[in-house]
Amino acid sequence: MRRRFVLLALLALGAVPSLAQDAGIQKPLTLEKSVTKVLKAGYLLYLPKDYGKDPAKKWPVMVFLHGSGESGTDIEKVKVHGPPKLIAQGKDLPFIVVSPQAPVFPRRGWDVETLNALLDDVLAKYSADTDRVYLTGLSMGGYGTWAWATANPERFAAIAPICGGGQARQAGRALKNMPTWVFHGGKDMTVPLQESQDMVDALKKAGAMEVKFTTYPEAGHDSWTATYDNPELFTWLLAHTKRPS
Repeated sequence: MRRRFVLLALLALGAVPSLAQDAGIQKPLTLEKSVTKVLKAGYLLYLPKDYGKDPAKKWPVMVFLHGSGESGTDIEKVKVHGPPKLIAQGKDLPFIVVSPQAPVFPRRGWDVETLNALLDDVLAKYSADTDRVYLTGLSMGGYGTWAWATANPERFAAIAPICGGGQARQAGRALKNMPTWVFHGGKDMTVPLQESQDMVDALKKAGAMEVKFTTYPEAGHDSWTATYDNPELFTWLLAHTKRPS
């Protein structure tokens, strides 16, 4: 009885809307609500040795996505392969190098929303050339490279996925104007060579003008060591500037 009295009192004051007039009818409504979402990612950041000497200089950016074995919270694991390994060995790369770390299972893998937020943050904080942002990754990172570039092709000047794969049809449509260099081992038993072949075929079918495909006939899953040890990859990336949409 008390609850009924309180409800009637609130209705009288207009605090609770009366739905009696809507009984038996259907009408369109809209929900509008602000939701706060926290995105978090650990990452390695490398600035070239000459960074900052010329305050006006804008530096190219290379984002590297690691494989599944380097997932977790130990950021040192990201240095096992790829550009972070080369940097740890003392190599000076002519890029701002961003190497994020993916979380472990059950959320293992690359989240495009988080990656976009990370890239936005780096581009805002550092002297970066937004027309020369390059994306590369190996294995799980190869899949991540395809997925992120397909979702946001406007962000990158060129991509280099290694032993990965993805949604071939979607990639063909989204990346037909993206300079792409694909790498894979001919004897890869973890990610079949066909995964990369399907992506390359889709790009060519869509009319891609610049797509390269390098296979290492005797290589297994590790097709990345030879790829990142080859200076030609970095020269090729730097030759590209983002094309107008």
